[in-house]
Amino acid sequence: MNKSVRIGAGMGFYGDSILPALDVAKKGNVQYICFDDLAELTMAILEKDRKKDPTKGYTKDITKTMTTLLPECYPRGIKLITNAGGINPHGAAEEVRKIADQLGFHHLKIGVVSGDNIFEQIDEFEKEGVSFHSMDGSESLDPYRERLLFASVYLGSQPIVEALRQGADIVITGRTTDSAQFAAPLIYEFGWSSTDWDRIASAVLLGHLLECSGQASGGNFSGEWWDIEQMENIGYPIAEVNEDGTFVLTKAEGTGGLVCVDTVKEQFLYEVHDPTHYITPDVIVDFTSARLEDVGPNLVRVSNVKGKPAPQTLKVLMGYENGWAGEGMMGYTWPFALEKARKAEQVIRRQIELQGIPAEEIHASFLGFNSLHGPMVKEMDSDHYSEIYLRIAIRTKKMEDAAKLGRLIPPLALNGPAFGGGGLGGMQKPRQLLGLFASLIDRELIERGVKVEILQV
Repeated sequence: MNKSVRIGAGMGFYGDSILPALDVAKKGNVQYICFDDLAELTMAILEKDRKKDPTKGYTKDITKTMTTLLPECYPRGIKLITNAGGINPHGAAEEVRKIADQLGFHHLKIGVVSGDNIFEQIDEFEKEGVSFHSMDGSESLDPYRERLLFASVYLGSQPIVEALRQGADIVITGRTTDSAQFAAPLIYEFGWSSTDWDRIASAVLLGHLLECSGQASGGNFSGEWWDIEQMENIGYPIAEVNEDGTFVLTKAEGTGGLVCVDTVKEQFLYEVHDPTHYITPDVIVDFTSARLEDVGPNLVRVSNVKGKPAPQTLKVLMGYENGWAGEGMMGYTWPFALEKARKAEQVIRRQIELQGIPAEEIHASFLGFNSLHGPMVKEMDSDHYSEIYLRIAIRTKKMEDAAKLGRLIPPLALNGPAFGGGGLGGMQKPRQLLGLFASLIDRELIERGVKVEILQV
């Protein structure tokens, strides 16, 4: 018989719901559940946590994840792979080891992958001749050096494969590509060569389809979404994969949502720039070669995925402090709701000028009119707007300057156009802004420092 492997999607971001992953464990008949917990912004959040407490820097919800899933997964032999380690994968592993010990799972092995965090090595790399420029080569890192918060390289699947070879039941990594957690168990289980480009490309595409939890099973469907049943109990997608790399997407029996070619296509196109050249550390995928086919209710077969050799460089993402945002909101009602909101914007802009608030940027939008589509929106007659909310925000270098905007909002309740509510929204605290700088680095320089360790509970 041909071997097959079943992989289920876990959470798709830090803070996602764990309940559908529990259904995957109980009903999905899977061997692996994989998680993509890291957005680019998440790394900055985790670095702030680590600065406050050096034992932190991983996603805090890993505690609930493991407490919830381990009692179901460990007895079934289901392995868990997650990049929830963030800035501190060893800290995450210690938290998981503590949970497993409390639950009585004393023979569990935890694999830890590190080496993606190069924040402390930037000077060393530059001495070796590395020049950090933006990916299009137009900008140097120099203007941002003193404001850096983190610097993490996107790793591929091979360190995870190694952890599985060493017997890990749980693998915890830092920054990886979104697809690496899903591709690794297939490479391990089937023994694929690291240069088997077509099969690895299929594994990466599978990871791309599963990485965002319920999106591929109808979560963000823009078709006849009103007909999708049990959205309150959506099932995360599951893939049954054959040794040749073809796979069938489905979901656990009895769960809500929908898996069909149309729902899968929406996730297929998600965050893809050049579909002929989707670059990952493992392989460059040609998405245009793939074939999607409905083969039954909630069953979509994916085949004919083609790959090209992996790149010689890896992406490094650096986050830096980029000032502070102050913002506020005011609501206005019919009649002339939009006109009132526009007048309030004019008043606030003039007050910013008169009070000398050093705003480097001012942004205003009108919820109920153009907050999503901006200048593309065609304005209607005033009578069509029953309510409009003005949201205005400024960017400043200093927190105290950003806070000054909030003080301008509440007085408009009495000293501006007749309002409908929301004046106290201007009193929210300023928030620090993050800038992102992406560069490339020779993969050999990074891979020589990647470590795989196994911790025994």
